[in-house]
Amino acid sequence: MESIVSFVVGKLADLIATEAKLLGGVRDQVKQVETDLTYIKRYLRDADSKRRKGDESAENWLNQLRDVTYRIEDAIDTFYLQLDEGRHQKEGSFGKLKMLGHKLKNVPLQQKLGTELGDIQKELGEIFKSKDKYEIKPLQDGDEFKGELRVLPKRRAAYQDVDETEVVGLAADKNNILKLLRREETARRTVTTIVGPGGIGKTTLARMVYNSAKVYFEYHIMLSVSQQFSIADLLRKMLSKTTFSVPKNQDVGYYVDELKKTLPNWSGYLIILDDVWGVELWDELQHALPDCKDGSRVLITSRFTDVAKSADPRIPPYKLDFLNAKESRELLLKKAFLYQESGQECSNDFFELANALSEKCKGLPLALIVLGGILSTRGQNYHDWKKVLDTMDWHDEGKDCMDVLAMSYEDMSFYLKTCFLYLASFPEDYEISARRLIRMWVAEGFLPQKMKKTMEETAEVCLEELSQRSMIQVSNRYPNGSLKYCRVHDILRDLAMHEARKEKFLTVFPKPIGVDKSGSTTRRASLLSECSKFIEHVDSSTRSLFWFGQRSDLPMYSVFRLLRVLEIVGVDKIELSGIDRLIHLRYLGFRNGSGLELPNDRSLGRLKNLETLDLRGTTIVRHDPVQLMGLWTIGTLRHVMSGPYSGPPPNSDFSNLQTLQWVSVLKTWQKNELPRLNNLIKLGLDNGYSNYEKEEINWDVVVHLLRTLPSLLFLGIRGHGISKEIVYPKVIPDYQNLQTLHLKGRWSVNVALEASSFPPHLLKLTLIDSSLAEDPMPELGKLKSLKKLRLEKTVYKGREEMSCPAGFPLLQSLRLYLPDIKSFTVMEGVMPNLKHLTRMGDTKLNLPSQLKQFTPLN
Repeated sequence: MESIVSFVVGKLADLIATEAKLLGGVRDQVKQVETDLTYIKRYLRDADSKRRKGDESAENWLNQLRDVTYRIEDAIDTFYLQLDEGRHQKEGSFGKLKMLGHKLKNVPLQQKLGTELGDIQKELGEIFKSKDKYEIKPLQDGDEFKGELRVLPKRRAAYQDVDETEVVGLAADKNNILKLLRREETARRTVTTIVGPGGIGKTTLARMVYNSAKVYFEYHIMLSVSQQFSIADLLRKMLSKTTFSVPKNQDVGYYVDELKKTLPNWSGYLIILDDVWGVELWDELQHALPDCKDGSRVLITSRFTDVAKSADPRIPPYKLDFLNAKESRELLLKKAFLYQESGQECSNDFFELANALSEKCKGLPLALIVLGGILSTRGQNYHDWKKVLDTMDWHDEGKDCMDVLAMSYEDMSFYLKTCFLYLASFPEDYEISARRLIRMWVAEGFLPQKMKKTMEETAEVCLEELSQRSMIQVSNRYPNGSLKYCRVHDILRDLAMHEARKEKFLTVFPKPIGVDKSGSTTRRASLLSECSKFIEHVDSSTRSLFWFGQRSDLPMYSVFRLLRVLEIVGVDKIELSGIDRLIHLRYLGFRNGSGLELPNDRSLGRLKNLETLDLRGTTIVRHDPVQLMGLWTIGTLRHVMSGPYSGPPPNSDFSNLQTLQWVSVLKTWQKNELPRLNNLIKLGLDNGYSNYEKEEINWDVVVHLLRTLPSLLFLGIRGHGISKEIVYPKVIPDYQNLQTLHLKGRWSVNVALEASSFPPHLLKLTLIDSSLAEDPMPELGKLKSLKKLRLEKTVYKGREEMSCPAGFPLLQSLRLYLPDIKSFTVMEGVMPNLKHLTRMGDTKLNLPSQLKQFTPLN
């Protein structure tokens, strides 16, 4: 409730600040509602505490307050909406009559808002009076108020998604599973299953096994399955490991046939299927995985022993046990002292306190790391830890480790709680893009504006705290250490869904069995699979709508007049006609679909609050430059990812813009008439991806544009005849800031690769179809800061061999797809820190002894 009330108080303050003149006589009413709601906030902590102890009166009181708070938010947003409609209608009127008519039209809007606020004030008064009846007490001066985000130290950047130094009690289990997967034991394909309750560490163990065992199999992949799995999607992901491009939207039979033809060509395969819920998965999947009699292995994790018996009755399930007392304490302390050296000495009192805390978790690793996450945000002393233990006052009878997880949720600031609840929008085991999530949080207005920080930077701090608390699982980080992808454990996702439903904050469809199926509406809705009742739970008050790969017959956009976030993933044939009426929309995403129809006019310009437009991976029907021209009249834009489509017009001002990719270099751009993009962080330029071999880019104009971008961290170019100034962009004033360089297309014939001319602190480099005359590896090895290198297609058009004689001291990830190169050689001592090597195609790898883990063993 704190997050909901605080958010609406902020909106009231913004309304007063931005529309004071238009509020007229109702300004004082708005101010009074803000004051009343701010005062009531002081009683929320006690009311919520009573509710969690089973006090139904306190729960009813909070529900009444939540409903009236939502009503205030609706009144504010409706007022903005009607103001915009009035402004839109007055366009085309004449001079003073136009302004006079606009002012007169505002009068009934003020009256309507005043009437609504009058009713709200009465309700707030009744709610405030009833607090005494329910004995709800205010927050006392000096009591902790969780309203601030914590400033946390950053963890070291790591490419390993399982840091085994932070794992306890699984070493023996890992070795036992590896023995079961040995290829020399039997040539037939076997299926091994790890079973155990949720949160016991099945996924962690499977990932540890995968990292160690994959070197023995030329083909290897680990996939998350979850309850709502798609067999076609799983098969397509498997096939994508064997070829550079896999067609989408094929039937299951196509993928089965392709895998049956392809897998026998590899020297053994290892496939790990994580989080399998039913026997039907293996029944459908086994036909695509031939028994090649080459020692291929399948490893499954599941909560259910019948899955193991169904998959391979000859191999008994491997059951994981709970941690013992010593292991529990060790895991808790490792997580609690996350930023300090392991093995820290503790006093006897502190040692016993750690024992008492770990006992509450009953040996469940998930509960232990979440509790350790709470302790890591406290002072590392007996007093602060004792306060945590004292709050864990439940009795063992009828309680379980969900209380630990719930306590971690309650311990968070109200900003962080809101952000955590939002994670339930995504499907189970979904790999969530951190940047995508952050842009949604910003669009929703969840986080406060911090001095000298962008909203995105504040959101990143929030995401890091969720990671430290183990409320999310980090699956990948960028080379600079910032979070790239994360997941939510299904038990924690269940907690988020439960809390979100209770607050009417978010509902996921279809609803789980046993959940109230009344027709009450929800502020946010996420449709994960077919649900005919979905439309009964959304209306004009819905603020966010998520649509994941389901039918494309969306209700009319007019149903969602107050929508802020619209995210549609994997859906075909979407039409945007009429979407311009959603003037509150701040985030608009259509990802990985096809047949998107943009409006045939400039109506997108009416989305005057739009901050993010994300059309990546989606094909647009009948694209015409005029369809996006309206977009470039929106001054609030922060992130535009479309392309390759028309960019901002000359002399336009987009100082708020941070991301612009991929867009074409307009022929109308001139050196002295460039758009103003001085705060841009990511830039991707494309002259038409499919035709980049045919059209020239005006490189002189691009060079002049780069001179105006002092904050640039990412530069991507797709074009033909890439010039030296682009390859070595020393024209950028803060040249040393550039961290990522992505170049696709043939370089100009007079450009030779020179490591000394690259950005000195470059972390990631991608070269595709560069057509270099000389082997680039000797020079690239001199890039001392490089951590990720990706080489694809005709990077080198010379001989059929490439060699790395020296260097690459910090390289951690190498991706190769070099169809014209027969052998790739790395000399002894080169790439000493390599963690990941991905090879597509048939190029033979000649690797030194320290990289033997990347050489498939037969």
